[in-house]
Amino acid sequence: MSTKLMVAILIAAALVLGLAAGPLAADLNDVISVLPKFAIPMREVGDRYQNMYFAAKGGNWGLAFYMSKYMNGAMNPARITKPDEYAMWKSFYEDSITPVNKAIMAKDFAAFDKAYTSALKTCNECHAALGYGFIQVVKQRSPADVGIDYKLPSKGEDVPK
Repeated sequence: MSTKLMVAILIAAALVLGLAAGPLAADLNDVISVLPKFAIPMREVGDRYQNMYFAAKGGNWGLAFYMSKYMNGAMNPARITKPDEYAMWKSFYEDSITPVNKAIMAKDFAAFDKAYTSALKTCNECHAALGYGFIQVVKQRSPADVGIDYKLPSKGEDVPK
């Protein structure tokens, strides 16, 4: 369930039940306070980004696209909890990951590797610009999740919408 839908349901329930705005705001703030901010989803992004590389390298293009798709989705809580940072993430994904996704759909590892490496550089530049220069992402020697078959042949279009 999306955050916007959840908020809409909470507001509608409050109106139907005739609750005062004060308690609703407090309850809504309680809900927002337990949503992940930026660092927790970013950890998932990091793992999926690494896995995406090994999936593409192994020809599991469906898995590579799946990792990209859900890497982006992992950042959704930040739309509410850190909207300024989320806007930067959205711009990064659209500008830097779109070429990666195009290479995935084309099953072109050379183009993928070039776009992936470029996105990695941009990622580290963003970390530095935000004051997190001590976070420098590197291409790992093995995937973050070792219990996945990265060499299972597939194509990006295999990922359900």
